[in-house]
Amino acid sequence: MTSHQTTQTMKPATAAKKLGVYLPATPAEFQEGVVSRGELNALQADPPEWLRELRRTGPHPRPVVAAKLGVSIAGLARGGVTEPLTTEQIEALKQEQPGWLRQERAVQADVRKEAVRIKEKRAEQAERDAAREDAPRA
Repeated sequence: MTSHQTTQTMKPATAAKKLGVYLPATPAEFQEGVVSRGELNALQADPPEWLRELRRTGPHPRPVVAAKLGVSIAGLARGGVTEPLTTEQIEALKQEQPGWLRQERAVQADVRKEAVRIKEKRAEQAERDAAREDAPRA
């Protein structure tokens, strides 16, 4: 009895998201086909020139823009950035430091600090719980 293994495929939008690129900027053959898991792995391991260029210059999708600017995706929207940006545009924003970008970076810094505080608090609580379980009972 032999088992049949089907090839896992994904839509181009999913593959573009996994590759961190803006789908409309990819070549037509990428946009129109389906991408197998093997093809995705090959693109990640040895990216063709079009993929290297897209990653280098953009346009970049919102998650990439947000990461490069150090803000959340919601922060981009609050700042009025709704379209994909090129690397050049992102660098210009970093140089310009508009008020919304400074504000959103501060918000992100606070979010990170709070996440660290919560993680530490949970670790302390876990230690106390473990100590209580290990304590001898009378």
